[in-house]
Amino acid sequence: MPNTSPANLPLIGLLRSASGRFALLFTAMFAAAATAAAVVLWWNTAGALDRQTDAAIRADATALVERQRDAGLTGLVAAIEDRLALDVQNESLYLLLAPDRRVLAGNLAVWPGEADVDAPWIRMPLLRDGTESEARMLRVELAGQHRLLVGRDVAEKLRLRGLLSEGIAWAASSSAAIALLGAWLLRRSLERRLMPVYGTAAAIGAGDLSRRVPLSDRQDEFDRLGMTMNAMLDRIAQLMEGVRGVSDAIAHDLRTPIARARAKLEEALGDAADEEALRAAVEQGIADLDGIARVFKAVLRIAEVEAGARRAAFAPVDMVPTLADAADLYGAAAEAREQVLAVDLPEALNLVGDRDLLLQAVANLLDNALKFTPDGGRVALSARVLDGVVEIAVADSGPGLAPDDRARAGERFFRADTSRNTPGSGLGLSLVRAVVALHRGDVVLEDTVRGREPPGLTVRLRLPSG
Repeated sequence: MPNTSPANLPLIGLLRSASGRFALLFTAMFAAAATAAAVVLWWNTAGALDRQTDAAIRADATALVERQRDAGLTGLVAAIEDRLALDVQNESLYLLLAPDRRVLAGNLAVWPGEADVDAPWIRMPLLRDGTESEARMLRVELAGQHRLLVGRDVAEKLRLRGLLSEGIAWAASSSAAIALLGAWLLRRSLERRLMPVYGTAAAIGAGDLSRRVPLSDRQDEFDRLGMTMNAMLDRIAQLMEGVRGVSDAIAHDLRTPIARARAKLEEALGDAADEEALRAAVEQGIADLDGIARVFKAVLRIAEVEAGARRAAFAPVDMVPTLADAADLYGAAAEAREQVLAVDLPEALNLVGDRDLLLQAVANLLDNALKFTPDGGRVALSARVLDGVVEIAVADSGPGLAPDDRARAGERFFRADTSRNTPGSGLGLSLVRAVVALHRGDVVLEDTVRGREPPGLTVRLRLPSG
């Protein structure tokens, strides 16, 4: 038994299909245009013929009324007979009726009953020479209760109108066929161009995340849709790769401190000589667990920033006091290691952003700079406005970063080989990049002093001032 569910009916399927709806819209617009063209054609032909006939009848009747006024009834009769004598096409119709209903002149035998209505214009059937026709007449009331009918035989015009109607009908049928063919071709074209998108989406839904929408050389709307989808898929793949990397890094970097904390606690439980030794072991385990908690807190904060959840706290802020606070905060740490923390700030540094996040980003940069700069070294914090961009720079005289490591700097838990023995989790610069990206800026890493050893590292935060 055939399946006749609504989803399988052709019309229902056509309406549920976007390409089908576009095709129907195309058909409707084509039909509307064809109808408008037919109406204009009819108005300019058949309508013009009717208006021309009425104008000729009205002008003829007016001339006869003036003739009767100038020459009397005899002149009117003569004028009608002259017109009939000159009517080669035998289209003119006249009837002059006396008050006693005698026919005084004209080529109509009797006064038609249709002429007794109130309206002056009459359309009536006509039988001439055994052939049925139609007449268009105008009734005129003359002086002395005489009555006049002036008209035209419109048989030829009716035949012309019939031919015109037949032509319009054929044209409408052809237009409908062409519209349906165009709609079918449009639907097929849309489906063919969208088929690669369907295939790519289905493959990705099945788990093949490497599939991308194939592009043509036309660079049309469908190619732009494909490029947008491919960019989206690349971003999704990048985020998923980042999630996998973060998961692997968490498992790798946190396994050691967790195992160390557990081993110390077990050792203290079995070998602690007194209460003080046991307390010291417990405090050390708590410190290790606090460090692990700080790592998770940093990861969650990076995720929060990358999600854009903090944009609601954006407000106009002058960064000069904020940068000065950060310099004061880390000035004591620099003095303790006999390091120089140089500060070069303008009078004002206005931008729109989250003050707390920007302060934390600069604090992370200063913390890293002081951490990797040797004792007696120099760290510089500077800021400027250049071409509508606020630039905040932190430069150190530490070992710097190799070009390969510089390209990966900012990845979560990434640490260069030269910093493996330095305390940290590899999340500081990740948070900086997330904060700057939230403010629609970028982070630039470069050597502090080129051509010298060690080169040092300069981190520049470029933020829009508006």
